[in-house]
Amino acid sequence: MTEFGTEDAAASFDPLRPKLVRIAYRMLGSVADAEDAVQEAFIRWMSVDRAEVREPEAFLRRTVTRICLDQLKSARRQRETYIGPWLPDPVVEDEEETDVALPLMLALERLSPLERAAFLLHDVFGLSFEELATTIQRDPAACRQLAARARAHVREARPRYQVEKERGLQIANAFYAASRSGDMKALGALLASDVSVHADGGGKRPAAMKPILGFAAVMKLHEYLAGLFKENASKLVRAGFINGLPGFVTLEADGEFQTTALDILDGKIVAIYVVRNPDKLKHLH
Repeated sequence: MTEFGTEDAAASFDPLRPKLVRIAYRMLGSVADAEDAVQEAFIRWMSVDRAEVREPEAFLRRTVTRICLDQLKSARRQRETYIGPWLPDPVVEDEEETDVALPLMLALERLSPLERAAFLLHDVFGLSFEELATTIQRDPAACRQLAARARAHVREARPRYQVEKERGLQIANAFYAASRSGDMKALGALLASDVSVHADGGGKRPAAMKPILGFAAVMKLHEYLAGLFKENASKLVRAGFINGLPGFVTLEADGEFQTTALDILDGKIVAIYVVRNPDKLKHLH
């Protein structure tokens, strides 16, 4: 491959890279794996006769999707042996993401790879069933069935009432202040009766091995954590949206980052998602 050929490939590929990474991340739930999939697509792009490709974006979307489908097969096997709850890598943004927020990403984990691809490409990214059929190498009727099955499985995970952005960030900041100071009265006022905590340590850092369910159990957990925070304070790095949910990034006493995302319904926190696995936080550095 000549230097000119590489530059030519990059010139047509680089403007599409952010969208391709977005698709790959939604498929895989891993920032590093998504970037690897897109880089593999670029390597393949360099080797094709690009003059013969009429629609580069469609071609590359198909390429990335097929790479991701292959990766999902091995990823599923790895998650069967994962230590504790599994959460997708946290993506931190200033604006909320309304198409595939964290609860929906977790619901997608229950789908087959093809159902996941059909739902994301058709329902989220707006591909026609004809283009979807070409992408996943199934006929359009089969694609409609895949998307319909996926839709039925994830319907409950789609946000029904979007929390207003500033209100969401206010609740996130209030939760941070109450949980770190040990103000249990203020903390309790923020939580729904059926609140849950899901902590992903991946066996690399201390974290609950199972979800903590219910108001009393979550309050008891935070009473314990408040004692730890008094001895070893965590530092707020920034507030923002973690995979579409209001939350914050902290620097913990062990020198590692942690992300906390809050699912909010009717002004109350119904779920708390904490990522502590350092392997999932490397990109935040």
